[in-house]
Order: sequence, then C-alpha cells, then structure tokens
Amino acid sequence: MAKKLGKIKLKKEIIPYLFIMPWILGFLIFTIGPLIFSLIISFFDWPIVGQPTFVGFGNYIRMFTKDKMFTHSLFITVKFAIIFVPLYMGIALGLALLLNQKIKGQSFFKTVFYLPSVISGVALSMIWIWIFDFKYGVINYLLSLIGIAGPNWLGDPKWSLIAMVIASLWGQGTMVLIFLGALREIPKDYYEASMIDGANSLQRFYKITLPLITPALLFNLIMTIIAAFQQLTLALLMTKGGPSNSTYFYAMYVYNNAFKHFEMGYASANAWIMFFIILTLSLLVFKSSSLWVYYESEVKK
Repeated sequence: MAKKLGKIKLKKEIIPYLFIMPWILGFLIFTIGPLIFSLIISFFDWPIVGQPTFVGFGNYIRMFTKDKMFTHSLFITVKFAIIFVPLYMGIALGLALLLNQKIKGQSFFKTVFYLPSVISGVALSMIWIWIFDFKYGVINYLLSLIGIAGPNWLGDPKWSLIAMVIASLWGQGTMVLIFLGALREIPKDYYEASMIDGANSLQRFYKITLPLITPALLFNLIMTIIAAFQQLTLALLMTKGGPSNSTYFYAMYVYNNAFKHFEMGYASANAWIMFFIILTLSLLVFKSSSLWVYYESEVKK
C-alpha cells in the first residue's frame, strides 16, 4: 500500500514537469545554447566560410582600440535612447491616463492604440518611408499648408535621427495597457480622501497616481531601454544607417559585421558588449529603484 502511494506521489510530482518540458527544451536549445555558443566564438576569428582561428581577447581589443565604428554606433544609439526613452514612456503614460477616464468607446480606443503594436516592422518601415518622403510625404505636405518647407527627413543627417525617433514612437499598445492596469489598481479611496482635503488634479497625480504606478514605471523603463539599444529594423530598411552614418545604430553595427562582413566571431564579441551595456544599465535602474519606486504594502521612511 505504501509502495503504491509512493508511486502515485511520484507521478504527481513528475507530471507538472512533463507539461513544461517543451518550454524547457526550447529554452535550452534555442536560447541558452546559442548564447553559450556565441560567447565561445567571440574568442575566435570565425568566418562563415573558412577555418576558425582562436584569437583570445583579440576581437574585444580590436573593438575598443581600432574600430571607430564601434564608438560611433554606440554614440548614435545612446543619443537615440536619451531622446526616445522619456518620450516613449511619457506618451504611453499620457494615453493610459486618457483611457483611464470614464469615456464612451473605451474598448474601441484600446484596440486602436494597441493595433500598431502588431504591425510588422517591415510594413511599418514602408509606411514611414512614405510619410517622411521629401517631395510627396504626408508630413511635408501638411507643413506646406502652413507655409513651412519641410526638411529632408531621411536624407539630411540633422533630421534623420529625429525621424527614427518619431517612427519608433509608433506602437505603444503594450506599454499603454501595462500603465492602464497599474492605474486601475489604485484604490479610489485615496482620490476621494485627497479631494476632501482640497487637492487639485495635478496634486493628486504627483502625490497619489505617480508614486503608486512606479512599479509599472520601473518595468516599462527597463523594457524601453532594452528596445532602444536593440533598434535595428526601422533604420535598416528606412536609411540603411545613413545618411553619413547618422542612423548607424549599434545593433546595425553587429548585424553588418555578422551578415555583411561575415565575421561571426567579431560580431559575437560586439553582441556580448551590448549585452553587458544593457545589463549594467538595467542594474543601475534596479539599484536606483529603492529611491523612487513605492509599493502599497511598503512603508517608506
């Protein structure tokens, strides 16, 4: 009897792992495996065609001492992130605040705001190429109606990065929903009590709304930083890194080294530097979160 109970207990313990086994295998084969392999080949001169040669830290030394495009692409990416991250989060939060109001057709507006998130990057790039066209683009046409000569958005180094930022701001549906969920978790009692105390809408936002959605802000901030440093599709299709390398993002630098110059070892080293940069920034954000992230169950001194 005890032996039978032991078998039943063992089956109950094993069955849950059988259900998650496909995900575990997929994670090991398609995520951890390639990650470890890329780290290994980052220490090799590894052409796609030819014999790999061990170079130790040669790829990393070359990157930091000889390759000017490394610093240039990193500078462009950081510049893009500084502009893109606050704008993206600010617009998403603003849309979430609007959707949190009691208005008719909320479901319709949620769908409208989320729909761009499911459009493929290729289709999105084609749309924005047309919008930014110097002669026939929608933006320059609208500017001409008020007597302003629109710039060459994708052909002028002064405007190309701004064009990338504008195009990247499209498709905030996921972040809007995350903010909206956080906003709806705030107890209404807080707002009622503050209104009795005479707080205006701005004071309620800064004293109640903003502190109580900081966990969502933290999550969205990290995800937006990661997205900014992985920007590739729009620039690759819209400008190919130009003009004058003004939109030559770090992800494009990695892509070109791998699939244009066929230096897989060097590209892997590039990718691992990107990984450590993103990891460092994420850890810094997490470290600072104790100063500005508030949880309802937590008492701040």
